Amino acid sequence: MRLHFYAGIFVAPFILIAAVTGALYAISPTLESIVSRDLLQVDAGGAQKPLSEQVAAAVATEPNLALVAVAPAPGARDTTRVIFDDPSLGTSERRAVFVNPYTATPVGDSVVYGSSGALPLRTWIDKLHKDLHLGEPGRVYSELAASWLWIIALGGLLLWFRRVRVRRDRNSAGWLLIPDRSQSTRARAVNWHGAVGVWILPLVVLLSATGMTWSTYAGANITELRQQLSWTTPEVKTALPGSAAPSHDSAGEHHGGGHSAAPAPASTGDRIAQLDRAYQTARTEGLTEAVEISIPAAPGNAFAVKERRVPGVFTVDAVAVDGATGSTTDALAYADWPLMAKLSNWGIQFHMGLMFGLLNQLLLLVAMIGLITVIVRGYLMWWNRRPTRSGSRWAMGRAPRRGALRRVSPWLAVALLAAALVVGWFVPLVGLSLLAFLAADVVIGVVGRARASSQPHSMT
Repeated sequence: MRLHFYAGIFVAPFILIAAVTGALYAISPTLESIVSRDLLQVDAGGAQKPLSEQVAAAVATEPNLALVAVAPAPGARDTTRVIFDDPSLGTSERRAVFVNPYTATPVGDSVVYGSSGALPLRTWIDKLHKDLHLGEPGRVYSELAASWLWIIALGGLLLWFRRVRVRRDRNSAGWLLIPDRSQSTRARAVNWHGAVGVWILPLVVLLSATGMTWSTYAGANITELRQQLSWTTPEVKTALPGSAAPSHDSAGEHHGGGHSAAPAPASTGDRIAQLDRAYQTARTEGLTEAVEISIPAAPGNAFAVKERRVPGVFTVDAVAVDGATGSTTDALAYADWPLMAKLSNWGIQFHMGLMFGLLNQLLLLVAMIGLITVIVRGYLMWWNRRPTRSGSRWAMGRAPRRGALRRVSPWLAVALLAAALVVGWFVPLVGLSLLAFLAADVVIGVVGRARASSQPHSMT
């Protein structure tokens, strides 16, 4: 309870910022579709032009940039994205020309970011949520929030369960979800804090886990663990048989689509001419959903065709196609991915609001509003807990009783210490902040004892 108190006081502000920016991030795909409608959608009508003709039209508008990928229009009203490597852009940014598939006419261009191809508005919201536009130092805030969120949530569940269980009139598990509005001001805050926390618990734990995979320090440990356990995302092999060319990176879930080596200018026209064949082969192989086709940068590589993350699609199948012959040189079905790689991909897709479309985004939005409510009521509980007899208007709420660890069995104390060491090592920001909490607790205890000893003793 004391740990929950300190984490709530000192870490909750970071979680609150993450929740507010996360609420905006949750609905950013829908905002993007509204704001950038002119780039993303066209009026459907007639037969679509060959993919090669669409790409050639886009290349004509950017003759000095290297063609690196194509995302054919997935729906009847969608545009085709023709993606270029632009050295003037930042990390994970590429230039995209949007083409009307019915007329093969470019309708505009924009910078796209990351593996999901976010446009500027969604990119701005993404970076606000990730680092508050402060760059690498700003990522500490989001990692601290994600690292502590699951600990605070699960600890809060245990405390709320204990509180409900000791109430004789509330011995049903259903009371965990029902706030009692008949109580006093502070009790009502506690009840709403606990009940809403239970409602959103599964989502915030999932968001915490997936958020840590993007973090700097804990994310590095997670990546290393996945590699050791063979849980990494597999990639389709694009090196053609008998070729010494390196295999193309078919983009894992954290692949940002960075700058690729440019193909030789003389081969660009040939690659464009081979696109129709490669696309048709991928369709024949069963990739009927939205895909992105990576253009080979070397003569010894095949086209990599991979399904994109779009609402309602839960697989990421991929094939490699020899552009010269149209034959499939490698195939990677999502069913063959390791289980943990699948779960990681689904979790990240859900975190980004792309798994179930608008329903996914609304669910995340509601969860973030619930999390904001829990945090605000937590601070209200702290305020209501403040001593009022001291006469100080701005007195602060007291922490729960100290000394609980001294009253537990040595075996339990050792187990708790071992768990803290493991979690603190694997999630470094938790370990460092936990040491800070401990130091603050010791200082508060010393100051409290000094004040108590300085008080004059009453005479009997």
